[in-house]
Amino acid sequence: MKAEMDKIVSLSLGENTAELQKYLSSLTNDQLISVITNSALKGKKVGTTIKGIFKGSPPNSTEGSNRRLLVYEHCIPLCESGELQTEVAADIIGLLMLETHTLSGSSLAQLASLFVDAIKVGKMGSGKSLELFPTVLTALAACEALAYGKGELSGEEYKKQLINSLCSSRDVPLSSDELQFLVEKVLRMFTKLDLQEIPPLVYQLLLLSAKGCKKQVLDGIINYFKEQDVQQEEESLDLEVQSIPQDQLRHVEGTAILHIVFAVRLDHELGREFLKSFKVIHRITSYVDLCPFSVALLLSVARIQRYEEQVFDLLKGAIIKSFKDEQLQQGSKFLQDLLTGHCSVAQMILDTVKNSVFGWDHVTQGLVQLGFFLLDTFGPKPGPFGKSTEGSATVARTPTQQACKLGGQVLLQSFKMHEPIRGEILEQVLNRLVTKTASPVNHYLDLFSDIVVSAPMILLESSSKVTETFDHMSYLPLATVQGLLKAVQPLLKISMSLKDALILVLRKAMFSSQLDGRKSAVTGFLLLLKNFKVLGSLASSQCSQAISSSQIQVDVHSRYNSAANEAFCLEILSSLRRCLGQQADVRLMLYEGFYDVLRRNSQLASSIMQTLFSQLRRYYEPEQDLLPPVKLEPCITAHGDQIYLQEPLAHLVSCTVHCLMWLQNMRQSAQRNADNSDEEDEEEEEGYQSDLQAILESMTRRMIKSELEDFELDKSAEFSLGSSVGVKNNIYAVLVMGVYEVLMEYNFVKANYSKSCFEELIELFSRYHKLSEILKEKSGKGRVPSHKTPRSLLSMGFTSTLVTVLFRDTTQSREEALSVLRSNGEFVRYTVSVVVQKIQQLEETGHTDGPDGQSTDRTFRFLCDMTSVLMWRYTNIPSVVEEAGKKEKRSSLSQLCLEGLLRIFTTCQQRYPDKMAQLLSAMESAEGDAEQDNGTEINYFYIRQFQRALFTQLTGAEEDFNSKEAQLLVSILSVLSRQLKPSSQQFVQMITWTVKICKETSFEDAAFSKGLLSLLFNLHVLYKSPVSLLLELCQDIHSQLGDIDQVHKNNCYQLLVLSQVDRVLDEVDWLIARKKSQTASDKLGSGEATQTAGQQDAVEKAVTVQLGTLLTALNELVQTALLPGTCTITLLRELSRTYTILTTLVKYYIQVCTSQHGALPTRFEKLVKLSGTHLTPQCYSFITYAQSGEFSCGDDKKKKRRNEVNTAGSAKLLRETKAIPNLIFSIEQYEKYLITLTKKSKVNLMQYMKLSTSRDFRINAATLDAALQEQDASQETTESQDTEETQEPKQKKRKQ
Repeated sequence: MKAEMDKIVSLSLGENTAELQKYLSSLTNDQLISVITNSALKGKKVGTTIKGIFKGSPPNSTEGSNRRLLVYEHCIPLCESGELQTEVAADIIGLLMLETHTLSGSSLAQLASLFVDAIKVGKMGSGKSLELFPTVLTALAACEALAYGKGELSGEEYKKQLINSLCSSRDVPLSSDELQFLVEKVLRMFTKLDLQEIPPLVYQLLLLSAKGCKKQVLDGIINYFKEQDVQQEEESLDLEVQSIPQDQLRHVEGTAILHIVFAVRLDHELGREFLKSFKVIHRITSYVDLCPFSVALLLSVARIQRYEEQVFDLLKGAIIKSFKDEQLQQGSKFLQDLLTGHCSVAQMILDTVKNSVFGWDHVTQGLVQLGFFLLDTFGPKPGPFGKSTEGSATVARTPTQQACKLGGQVLLQSFKMHEPIRGEILEQVLNRLVTKTASPVNHYLDLFSDIVVSAPMILLESSSKVTETFDHMSYLPLATVQGLLKAVQPLLKISMSLKDALILVLRKAMFSSQLDGRKSAVTGFLLLLKNFKVLGSLASSQCSQAISSSQIQVDVHSRYNSAANEAFCLEILSSLRRCLGQQADVRLMLYEGFYDVLRRNSQLASSIMQTLFSQLRRYYEPEQDLLPPVKLEPCITAHGDQIYLQEPLAHLVSCTVHCLMWLQNMRQSAQRNADNSDEEDEEEEEGYQSDLQAILESMTRRMIKSELEDFELDKSAEFSLGSSVGVKNNIYAVLVMGVYEVLMEYNFVKANYSKSCFEELIELFSRYHKLSEILKEKSGKGRVPSHKTPRSLLSMGFTSTLVTVLFRDTTQSREEALSVLRSNGEFVRYTVSVVVQKIQQLEETGHTDGPDGQSTDRTFRFLCDMTSVLMWRYTNIPSVVEEAGKKEKRSSLSQLCLEGLLRIFTTCQQRYPDKMAQLLSAMESAEGDAEQDNGTEINYFYIRQFQRALFTQLTGAEEDFNSKEAQLLVSILSVLSRQLKPSSQQFVQMITWTVKICKETSFEDAAFSKGLLSLLFNLHVLYKSPVSLLLELCQDIHSQLGDIDQVHKNNCYQLLVLSQVDRVLDEVDWLIARKKSQTASDKLGSGEATQTAGQQDAVEKAVTVQLGTLLTALNELVQTALLPGTCTITLLRELSRTYTILTTLVKYYIQVCTSQHGALPTRFEKLVKLSGTHLTPQCYSFITYAQSGEFSCGDDKKKKRRNEVNTAGSAKLLRETKAIPNLIFSIEQYEKYLITLTKKSKVNLMQYMKLSTSRDFRINAATLDAALQEQDASQETTESQDTEETQEPKQKKRKQ
């Protein structure tokens, strides 16, 4: 063999390749193999030999190609045999690598199959030759076509088939360790593979998971995609070329999800493992392992029926917990400093919706289900009597509201992105609107409205569903109908058929037997009148009022001509006229809607005014000499014994007045702008306008002349609601008062600041006031004294104007006329109280009665005006001026102004959260002090003003202190302070001021103290942890109330302090739970614990410090002589909770010691020592004190009272004494786990604990000594009295 080898080497070194080829052809395959084997085993010239063979085997000839393949097929097993030296094997593999690209496609395919078979049967001993395998695969991928079975495949496809068959190592028997090693190896390979190769690998891994390692496989796949998502996000921020195109990644993710769901369907064990891992995550407060991919996967798995409920419960829990945690972190500076950032599950879900665009049809169904599940679960619940407790206008603040809002966002985004599910979403929303009549449906209405706005044309494709909903309209609650019509309004402008369908439904509803049905018809018709403009209507800025959230502007005139619109509107008006013969509620809706219709569609003025005019004349007394000028008889109707209001006369007059005044204004501005063009119409208008003016003037004159007797409403009249006469008189009184108010407004506007007109106005007011007082007095005498003032009929705009001219108007020419109004104290007071009433209505419902009440922009403008006036009135007129009013029981004018301001600030925060700065700056510009541009500065400027006012209150004498006003000031300060950023300098100044006030104030006023302390805590918690403050307060309470064995003195702080203790405990509890779960996840992922050790210490340190300070504070309280009752019970509960949390901390350290064998921090040992030496003994003393307080009856007065309420007392006692056993159990549990920790950590923690006294048989040493001394003293007196007795019996007595 040596000769052949030498020959090959010498020929290869020469230049004659043909001779080398000839010689090699003369050798048989076996000879060639033995030449290579011998040279390889001896390690001599093997490289040169193989090079020679390659040189003499041209790859383009069949013979040469086969010879090359032979070399490869022999060398690979030779290298794996383990008989060669390592260097020799490496040289051979290196040579083979260099020549791989010269092999033909079929040779490469054979070679690759050889590798795969060897791997499958386990022949790859050393694995040295595996280095060659990737080179073979790469060369294979470059081939264009290969024979495969009966057909052909490209090299790339063939490579995939190979990898697939290689990965299906499920045929290979593996031990659990080998399986785990294999899974880890494959998962590590993920990052090195091309993205397109991932799905088949995922598929093979899932097949492999049937043998075990299910959790590892799932976690690995999810983590890989999570990392890819994060990488993708970071790259998108860099705006550079992305390494992986986004759509490609999403498609691969979608395929992987399909594979996993398919595997879960077949292997329920895999499904269980998958959900189990998420349940662990669900307990972890940070949700670190949730990501858009895993959310999408969960939603896809939810399509399997057996997992559906579990998945949605899991997601529901995760979402609500995430929102709660976020709220907890936002509300506490202590937690914000300790933990950075928050992982938002809501954002992940919205990202999943965004990602689902890339063909994730299997996820979209889950998204729809999730959206409706959230809306149904967390939507507003019906309050008492079916009323909604939450208005839709308020901002989502609580975790429940945020979860509901998230459901709406998910559905809206899904609707926009996925065509196939639009029909289903729309159908489900409309179904819920129709079926959920008992509970509020604001959230569904908001979603429907958003859908209409975002995609009106798409909605028209499903218009049949909307039409179907219209058919149910007369059976739906009025609020739902109003919301539905507002939402659908943009569609009516672009769809004739939808409009016609609605009109048919409304006409039917007009004759419905249900009152709500008829009201719905009126709402619908009014909405149509507002939105279908007749050409030529005034399009002034005053008319453009937003009716709904829609911003769609459609030019209807291009589609329907104005004549058709006019005919259509007049037809509707004639339908509405029929309503004037129906119930008061229906008429009321009509009167409230006419003004808005007129403003939007001024061409209908003549019809509307004629309607109102003819209606008004029915109740107007035309005879000028007759009093009163209105007929009240036809305004009521009797049904059996019951008397009902038939015609809301005051609202009719109000509607007529407002429409008339608006038309007059428009005519004046039109006359200024243009010449008279349409004289006939104008003459007609002037006709009824002058008639109406005459009627109103006559009414004013005669209403002033009319005495209350003319209405049969004098002091002798009966007003009790128990009798029909009383009911009738009440209705009359409200109508008459309403008419007086409307006439006051009309006369004020018409007066143009003339003194005589204002005198008439005051006359009207004095009549109104007289009647109002009688009504108050009479209703107060009844069994139910709660008389609610009827809602004022003055419009919001007028109230705003009136209060401004009363307080701020300094125009010289108006001075004399205004003095008439200003000099009447009752009138000024009435104006301010109406302002407060209007603001209150706005706060509760989001709108006010009367014109402009629905327009948010105008309402906000009025709010700004009112705020500046009330603020000026409160700050510029000292309350000393009002001392006279203090003797009366009612609140002073300053107080009313303050109440108005508080309501305005609260309303603004709820309804217009973004406009608070605008409101305050409007106040400032009104005061002409526009130094600051910054919103925070302006806010702080007003805070300082209110602080000054409160300081003035507190520095006065205690008898001058007005508790109600001080409480209002504190409430205002707390509302305004919410606008300050906790990081700002102003916020710190605010805290410093509040602390100073708290320390210096010593007024015994419970409600005020409570408000001030709440403010202090709410500010403090956003600045830093309040434990140090709590400690100070507890020391203060202790010094105020004295020790347990001293005299009692009442104080109102304790409950508030204890509620703050509760808050601190909540935070600590949350942190410990978070740490425990992190430790658990570190244990599962073993190896991450070292990385986070630095951060963990910070949290552990914070928890220990918080609890240490809290224990010291509670130690103060436990030694304090609290009064028996709520305070004592609450303290016992808080102590019990403190021990429970200490136990949780001990359990956490047990867990740490078990898993990591770490030493206990010295801080924790100090905490245990503090609890054992300071708190526990004092707790037992306090329990004794509490029990003696409960069971001892005290002095005689107390005895009498105890006898009276004996039964109630005993029930309360049973409830109260339960707190004591709970506390004792908590202490004992704490000590039990300390013993366990002592054993685990080898640190004796029990040395600090004193064994507790047995409470069944308790001897109080001090009491026993006192009793013995007393007994001795009594014995000595008996001895001195009875001297004849001998010594012996005495001794015997002693022995006993």
